[in-house]
Amino acid sequence: MAGRTFMIVDDDTDDRFFFRKAIDEIDSSNICQEACNGQDALDQLRKMEQFPDFIFLDLNMYIMNGKECLAELKKDERLKKIPVIIYSTSLYAQDIENMRKLGAVHYLAKPFDITKLSQEITAILAGLQ
Repeated sequence: MAGRTFMIVDDDTDDRFFFRKAIDEIDSSNICQEACNGQDALDQLRKMEQFPDFIFLDLNMYIMNGKECLAELKKDERLKKIPVIIYSTSLYAQDIENMRKLGAVHYLAKPFDITKLSQEITAILAGLQ
């Protein structure tokens, strides 16, 4: 899984920090881009020549939440093929089902034990191969 690019979209700076750390633990050649909300992510992505391999998208954010962002990503011909993994504290079954219907490839609950995050990300990505 060497040298992949990830985008973490989360309004919590601590969560973005821990995510970056987990991505680096998986492989130090990985790149982690950040956005602080859905609108920021869309603005960044629409200017990119090279898209991230995966987007990890939080559900509950200000300005533009994860559901709105996912819907916009899937409407955009250039962006809709990027695999989106929802990364949220919500374990509400309806949220999980709604995100899958909108096109998310996986739903990852933010772990209580942050030291296991890199293992969980690795397992998800292996399942998407």
